[in-house]
Amino acid sequence: MTQQTRKPSFINNSTRCTHRFANGRRCRLSAANVDPAFCPSHARLPENQCEPATAASLTADLKEFRSALPINDFLARLLLLLAENKISPRRAAVLAYITNQLLRTLPVIDRELNPKEDPNAPVEFIFDAPRPDRSEQPEPQPTYADVCT
Repeated sequence: MTQQTRKPSFINNSTRCTHRFANGRRCRLSAANVDPAFCPSHARLPENQCEPATAASLTADLKEFRSALPINDFLARLLLLLAENKISPRRAAVLAYITNQLLRTLPVIDRELNPKEDPNAPVEFIFDAPRPDRSEQPEPQPTYADVCT
């Protein structure tokens, strides 16, 4: 008797519960309408629940992420929630990645909002930069031939 393998469409079905067991296997049940990621039994687990208070505490008093200060404040709050085990490490990693992308776009936004006087102007070179003082000649270093003879 030959062993049949599962169809890939069933294994990677997006309507299935995304909970993973300790052995790495994925739950076979369908996801609930209330929580599209988990079945009703796994949606009740504390690690799979996102408290509304968590989201509110992350974004309290933060309106825009237009500078590094609110992004830093958000990341500090995220770190505290992760340390208190109130947010999953996966979700924290995704949020940290998004804030990293926001932080990387800040210089580009600054250049767009504060352009140079003439963007077509050539690059300015400084020709009269001070040179090092080489008036004193250092003693010559011995060469390999001097050392070996």
